[in-house]
Amino acid sequence: MKLGERLRKYVELRRAVRELEGLDDRTLHDIGVARSHIRGAVEGR
Repeated sequence: MKLGERLRKYVELRRAVRELEGLDDRTLHDIGVARSHIRGAVEGR
């Protein structure tokens, strides 16, 4: 993977993490993600 592609993917992942972190706990629960698992959910773990 080229550097530009890796950087773009990193930025996209960070944006997704920030968006999920901005949700309240009830909304996270509704979509089935615990706050402590946000990063793993975004990264597909």
